[in-house]
Amino acid sequence: MRMRYSLALTAALGVPASAAELMLKVEVPRIPVAEYHRPYTAMWVERADQSFAANLAVWYDLRKKDNEGTKWLKDVRQWWRKSGRELQMPADGLSGATRAPGEHQLVFAATKSPLDKLPAGDYALVVEAAREGGGREVVRLPFQWPPKSVQGAKAKGEHELGAVTLEVRP
Repeated sequence: MRMRYSLALTAALGVPASAAELMLKVEVPRIPVAEYHRPYTAMWVERADQSFAANLAVWYDLRKKDNEGTKWLKDVRQWWRKSGRELQMPADGLSGATRAPGEHQLVFAATKSPLDKLPAGDYALVVEAAREGGGREVVRLPFQWPPKSVQGAKAKGEHELGAVTLEVRP
């Protein structure tokens, strides 16, 4: 009986009862240099006009004393200008340690991320990586939210990012 009221209330308010999710695979390539530093990486959602919509994850050096790892977050320039400089880091559910070379998979469920606040429309998932003594790279993967069917997008960086794959599920 309680379940029936919940569904009726959800339908009456126009709130989607969705289990939608984003599955993201990000490859951090191994770069043959004498002194390798793992990249600082930010992942966020932009609207169709490239304005900022939501942060998903930020990987940076969390282990430095006195939060000194935040000093180089501004090297992730596009993310820094759109959102990073307004954040207090580390941020719960957003901050994570830098990642070693290899493929990393992230899953963002609509119910446990800022995705549940996105109005219906066209978006891009943006991944930006910057490395000390290295370069900087940005890839964009378009998607529609909320998804009506399974969507996929792929991109490939040239230096700081390898293959980046997005799958959006209803």
